[in-house]
Amino acid sequence: MLKQLFPTVATTTVIVTVLLIFIGVLVRASGAGLGCPDWPQCFGMWIPPTTAADLPPEFNADEFNVVHTWTEYINRLVGVLVGFLIILTTFFSLGYLKERKSVFVASLLALILVIFQGWLGGQVVRSGLQPGMISVHMVIAMLILMTLVYATWSAIKDRYRFTLMHNHKKALFMASSLLLFLMFVQIILGTQVREAIDLVDKASFPRGEWLEQVGLIDQIHRTFSWTILLTSTWIVYYVKNNNLVTNITKIAVTILGLVLVQIFIGVVLAYGGLPASFQVLHLGVSSFLFIAIQILILASRHNR
Repeated sequence: MLKQLFPTVATTTVIVTVLLIFIGVLVRASGAGLGCPDWPQCFGMWIPPTTAADLPPEFNADEFNVVHTWTEYINRLVGVLVGFLIILTTFFSLGYLKERKSVFVASLLALILVIFQGWLGGQVVRSGLQPGMISVHMVIAMLILMTLVYATWSAIKDRYRFTLMHNHKKALFMASSLLLFLMFVQIILGTQVREAIDLVDKASFPRGEWLEQVGLIDQIHRTFSWTILLTSTWIVYYVKNNNLVTNITKIAVTILGLVLVQIFIGVVLAYGGLPASFQVLHLGVSSFLFIAIQILILASRHNR
């Protein structure tokens, strides 16, 4: 019973985790990170108020913004939901303990990481959104996603065909691993750009000029995207040139498509006035890219 239900529970957990990443970016892009100034409660309440008049007396009404408060509160609720789903995922992974321990180990690791992430989220709020901690918070989110994807893949991989010659396996594994590393670097660079934007005196510059004030780190972030584009293009060329199995080709083409979408979003952000909706899409699409690249890595090691 546990084994039969695990793929459904694990897949649901991955989907909700991606949703949480989107909401987390929305919190950052909308400036709602301190919409709840305390932790784990919000303005000293488990369910925050909808008007400043309902605030407890120890809180300053000037700090209250109902949109920011409820955006951050929903972010926390979804985070709790992810926590419960990962607990369920770990429980159902017990069905694989005898024949495929990697499923249980990955699920348990995701649970440990999400507990740490919950604690770290509280520290981020208490620190007043200290820049370095925000970057760590994002990296941990991606690690949680990766462990969940690995657990899910380990449970369902035998349903799909990824037969490859040894030399193709090695080439694809190395190229996709390089691409994943480049994506991690790009994510870190992106968080540095976002933190630099937070330091811009927004009262002195219109939103469309914020990126101009960031300086060198933004230029590095933009230029570095070429390494990701070239690597993903080479992977598509390799799989098509060697007529690899259809499933591998689909994954490679999906990765390149997502990279091109990311570049388009980046262009809109750079030259379109930094619209908040595209900030959300930018990091949200990155989560899909991480999943696709990780699946390609796992497929390149699959024996079936």
